[in-house]
Amino acid sequence: MKILISAYSCEPGRGSERGVGWNVAREVAKRHEVWVLTRPDESKEAIEAELAENPVPNLHFVYFTLPFWQDSMKLGQSGAMQIHYYLWQIQAYFVAKRLNQEIGFDVMHHVTFVKYSAPSLISLLPVPFIWGSVGGGESAPSKFWKDFSLRARSYEIARDVVRTIGQNDPLVGLTIRNCAVVRATTDDTAERLYKMGAKQVDIVPEVGLLDEEIEELHQYPLPASQPIRFISMGRLLHWKGFHLGIRAFSAANLSNAEYWLIGDGAELENLQAIAQECGVASQVKLWGRLPREETLEKLGESHVLVHPSLHDSGGWVCIEAMATGRPVICLDLGGPAIQVTEDTGFKIAAQEPDKTISDMAEAMKKLAEDPKLRVQMGQAGRQLVDENYSWKVVGERLDMLYQQTAKASLSVAAP
Repeated sequence: MKILISAYSCEPGRGSERGVGWNVAREVAKRHEVWVLTRPDESKEAIEAELAENPVPNLHFVYFTLPFWQDSMKLGQSGAMQIHYYLWQIQAYFVAKRLNQEIGFDVMHHVTFVKYSAPSLISLLPVPFIWGSVGGGESAPSKFWKDFSLRARSYEIARDVVRTIGQNDPLVGLTIRNCAVVRATTDDTAERLYKMGAKQVDIVPEVGLLDEEIEELHQYPLPASQPIRFISMGRLLHWKGFHLGIRAFSAANLSNAEYWLIGDGAELENLQAIAQECGVASQVKLWGRLPREETLEKLGESHVLVHPSLHDSGGWVCIEAMATGRPVICLDLGGPAIQVTEDTGFKIAAQEPDKTISDMAEAMKKLAEDPKLRVQMGQAGRQLVDENYSWKVVGERLDMLYQQTAKASLSVAAP
């Protein structure tokens, strides 16, 4: 089939949304002829270099950006980036319309950004359209705001205002109404999409690992030595919930254990103060931001991943940890709640902060005291990733989705 993919963010060899854009396009191109709409300023050089070294004959890139605002790379994740993204979606409609007249697509698929509150206007073209998986509908439970600084609360309020504006945008409503398939990364986002008029939403995490990445992660056996090490990885931001992890570690009262945090960010000093206040400063080690190779080495020296994020559409770190055979302790929120199962870790209810902390502490104690449970959950995690989260599997499932979507469209169009 002839497939058009919209991937505002797309780059080989990267994680997060850039990796989603690239890997989806590459996997789909193994079975179909694919055209990808993306920006030249973000990734053209990297894409062309990768294709020169590893050609994919069925994969074609169409680069464009706003003529009056071309260097979007300097925008970071600012509000200006979101404006650029919105306007680029309008421009994408005209580019896709011209391409469709020349090529005649069977299916169109919006892949990145993974954002439910901004439109994808290629949905207005007379071609079956798949939206997402999109995310961003997750919120930190209000009772957990008590630990947030004024700056953090301001961030949450601003984020909610922007989403509310998006949810009431007529162009977002048009996008939903013109979808053949709507896919969401989490239950929270799906609930918002239903309220916005979606008839059916499929819950599909938009995360994956390359086969070579999975093989690499399989090379880290669980340490047999003491102390038991819990590890958290990610930016040190308020909504990542690492302050809950430190308080839970303190409440677990494990003498022969350590809690490692890898990453940097605005919450560093606050986390150091909490560790001191809780009397576990000597057991809590903040390593700062490390290169990926060193991060994986630290993960290999640890026994359990702690990922207490309060709103997370993805949760890539949970997938990577499970691929290494580490049990996961996460909150029963967002993307991690979809990915982690009862067999692969502990999903902690997030209704009351004190109860959440005590439940996390109990999970820490169980895993610290039961090496067989760590091994059992670790093996289940590896199997889960192998069967569901390789890009190869994602590509196979997308192929089925495209076939079904195109067939359904033809049956509707038939007299």
